[in-house]
Amino acid sequence: MIPLDVFGSESVATDLLEQVRWRNGVTCPRCRSDLTVKNGSYGHFQRYLCKNCDRTFNDKTGTIFAHSKVALRKWLFSIYAFLRFNTSLRQLQIEIDVQYKTIYQRVERFTKALDAPSLDLVGPVEIDEVYVSAGLKGRERDQESRSRGLSTRGRGTYEQDKPPVFTIVDRGTGDRYVIPAKSADESTIRLLLENRQKEPLTVYTDGFRAYDPLAEDDAFDREYVVHGDGEYANENVHVNTCESHGSLLRPWLSPHRGISKDKLTQYLRAFQLRRKLLRKPGREALKHAIKATL
Repeated sequence: MIPLDVFGSESVATDLLEQVRWRNGVTCPRCRSDLTVKNGSYGHFQRYLCKNCDRTFNDKTGTIFAHSKVALRKWLFSIYAFLRFNTSLRQLQIEIDVQYKTIYQRVERFTKALDAPSLDLVGPVEIDEVYVSAGLKGRERDQESRSRGLSTRGRGTYEQDKPPVFTIVDRGTGDRYVIPAKSADESTIRLLLENRQKEPLTVYTDGFRAYDPLAEDDAFDREYVVHGDGEYANENVHVNTCESHGSLLRPWLSPHRGISKDKLTQYLRAFQLRRKLLRKPGREALKHAIKATL
């Protein structure tokens, strides 16, 4: 269910932030001391005094919601709609009635606050790549408009405005990762697979030749299917889970009308978080999203 009570009441929204942020007790965001006491209020937010550094702070201090005159309930709605429904920033501008520049800067702060995925592969592992159109926009190119030469077929690179995005599925843990790269080559693949719990790591791939050197390395047990020959699965050997997960990526990027390749990593981290929230009910999903930015 959509947590409408949070989006309709500032006091409920502040209570939710307080629950998530201080779930392990109140600590000073400046000196990390837990010697704190309540010290009045700041609007709807509880204010605290740190007895260690003698400075005050409130529930928003040090978060992506700090120093904003826009109501917290509106920012929580924006995060929820952005992740759950993939709402464009232009539509969010209309929904919460703020300037586009304001919503853009705040959502950018949200995506930048998300942690990079930490891989600790158990295996077996599927790995596959998808190529997305992501160039530099007009202001970044120092030109009047964005270059539209992004329709090149086949594989591409970061320099060609068609960077690869690797999808990794760890069947041992069920975790799925989407990671952008400069190019799809052997060194990149080895870097993505280097954090593994045991060797040899079983790796399932398609017939792309960049994966071929893995077969000659004792650290890997590579098995593959050749899509060009009409082979898509051979018992447990396939990359269908990767392709299924990767197929959701382009629809995620589409409403945002062309992502700059310099911002692609941030949007992919938001996509990763969105997939984690998929099976969570509304309020729990919102709590998880807030926690991810703290």
